[in-house]
Amino acid sequence: MNVSSAEFMRGIRGSDDILADGIPNIAFIGRSNVGKSSILNALAGKPGMARVGDKPGKTTEINFFLINKKQYFVDLPGYGYASGGQKDRESLRKLIIWYFTSGEAHPQKVVLILESKAGLTKFDEQMIEVLKEQGHPYVIVLNKVDKLSQKELQLKVADIQKRSGAEVIQTCVPTGKGIDELRDILLATD
Repeated sequence: MNVSSAEFMRGIRGSDDILADGIPNIAFIGRSNVGKSSILNALAGKPGMARVGDKPGKTTEINFFLINKKQYFVDLPGYGYASGGQKDRESLRKLIIWYFTSGEAHPQKVVLILESKAGLTKFDEQMIEVLKEQGHPYVIVLNKVDKLSQKELQLKVADIQKRSGAEVIQTCVPTGKGIDELRDILLATD
């Protein structure tokens, strides 16, 4: 399935009418520097839609992008890093947890993005627990798979599947690996 239109609607930091407008949400979450913005841009076929920074921690709001005029890609801040230090990290963590637990947002699916070398971290395991507790369906994306050998990749995927109990989609934005598969899975949910 293709993306024919993608437009930024707004960024929020708490309660907002956009959460109750009836348009399905697909939320994207992951540690800082996993390539979340790059994946969003590749899925939409629109370079520069989500800001990609040289340094992690650029996203500080929950950003809504209207895809094909019928669902939102929701870009949440990365967790585990903030350029302002511990106070900012805690503020972003609370914003992320609020989105998933307040009852105001109802994500149709959550895309948990992992970085291939780091694999499944404690932060990621904590996020999976929140998603499970709240009953949010999720898919795991292992990004930057070009950074590992084939053997390393097989071991990493097996470890993530065993620890998370979820299917793992492998992606590499520069080569396009896995992007069409992920887009088809996400856009077929509407």
